[in-house]
Amino acid sequence: MKLVPTTTARRVVAIAAAAVAGLAISTAAYAATSSGATSSGNSATSARVIPRCTASDLGVWLALDQGNGAAGTIFYPLEFTNLSHHTCYLFGFPGVSALDRNGHQLGSPANWGSLHGARIVNLAPGATAHTLLGYHDVVVTTEPGCHEVNSAVELRVFPPGQRGATDAAFSFPVCSHRGPIYMTVQEPIVPGVGTING
Repeated sequence: MKLVPTTTARRVVAIAAAAVAGLAISTAAYAATSSGATSSGNSATSARVIPRCTASDLGVWLALDQGNGAAGTIFYPLEFTNLSHHTCYLFGFPGVSALDRNGHQLGSPANWGSLHGARIVNLAPGATAHTLLGYHDVVVTTEPGCHEVNSAVELRVFPPGQRGATDAAFSFPVCSHRGPIYMTVQEPIVPGVGTING
């Protein structure tokens, strides 16, 4: 499957550059030395001086070649790259749902893991943060409530605390009907580019 992060040419160039640079080194090293994404435990301070990241600030993409998993679930790093000219922050979980080619939601949105350990991620221009998106293919293939199974062409992603969304291309079989949960956002957003090792 081909990684096609967003619809504008500017986002494509910026996200592709971030992906090549980020996946060449480990998440920890990238976060510490070059990503510009840092974490803070003081939400009040960060909220006063740095705005939340909005959908228009971000390029969102799945690192499909970094997928990893077993027992009916594959985990993909879901990456957030700051394409704006200012630092913004992310805290917690994004909202994620699958769309068909007409922009209609397919099935239920992703559920969330535990908020335990969540921290503010200050995202400098050009920096990337990530979470893990679990795709439960076993649910799609075995859960009676899924049928009929349809094909999604992209994900709609809402940054934490935002009502506006951006899209990331991802073609995969999904449940057509609400009820079964076939995606999970595994952890709160953390600094750095997600790789197969974390």
